[in-house]
Amino acid sequence: MTTPDLNLLFALDVLLAEGSVARAARRLRLSPSAMSRTLARLREATGDPLLVRAGRGLVATPRAEELRRQVGPVVQDAEALLRPAELLDLSTLDRVFTLRTNEGFVEEFGPRLVARIGAEAPEVRLRFAPKSDKDVMSLRDAAIDLEIGVAGETGPEVRIQALFRDRFIGAVRAGHPLSKGTVTPERYAAGRHISVSRRGREKGPIDEALGGLGLQRMVVCMVSGFSAALAMARASELIASVPERHTAGARAGMYSFRLPVTTVEVTISMLWHPRLDADPAQRWLRECVREVCASR
Repeated sequence: MTTPDLNLLFALDVLLAEGSVARAARRLRLSPSAMSRTLARLREATGDPLLVRAGRGLVATPRAEELRRQVGPVVQDAEALLRPAELLDLSTLDRVFTLRTNEGFVEEFGPRLVARIGAEAPEVRLRFAPKSDKDVMSLRDAAIDLEIGVAGETGPEVRIQALFRDRFIGAVRAGHPLSKGTVTPERYAAGRHISVSRRGREKGPIDEALGGLGLQRMVVCMVSGFSAALAMARASELIASVPERHTAGARAGMYSFRLPVTTVEVTISMLWHPRLDADPAQRWLRECVREVCASR
């Protein structure tokens, strides 16, 4: 069975509306002979003459009258599908967008992002999905709209755009011994530390940097998030090492300092699937995230 030429539907709609090969040719900007050949193809495809001679003009057959009622809506639907997307009306946009990110991003940027979106699109809701959902949600199956964090291994088709760079700093309670004087590698390593790792890893880049100086810190506990690390450091003598921009608000009232060792800065990016690339609402969402991250 051969695949039908769907272009014939547009020609059929015009032919039946005009009832004339010549007028149909002018509407479709074809020559009369080309239009006649198209009519011949339509007759072959439908098994019906469609238009027959009656005096000096053409009249539609019963089959053509039946097709005329059917083909019009089909052509209109096809034209609507191929028409560029309409301008986005944010005042009536009713969507739930899911962003997968860590708690630090939510705490630092979430309130401003919600306010930014609510000011333009009051019916839009945001769902912040934790990183622990990573195994059961994916960009590819559109379960999430955006992933925000350090871009690791992704599919080759995933779009990535950098938002900002962040560096790790130290944070201790107000009045902690490290809040006075210069924080040297030796003083820093001699303290009791909190390690942040969702996978329970005790050591990381900071330990490698200290090891290069012949030093080793004592990690006395491990937590899965920066908020928990800061809460424990705020109420104890423990030292938390956290990303600077991610935790600016959460560190209020604490003493923060530059790490006495060099660690690599991390780039925080947003990732999305190409299927969402051209969607007006998705483009607006990504612009909101960019603006909020750039404002601080």
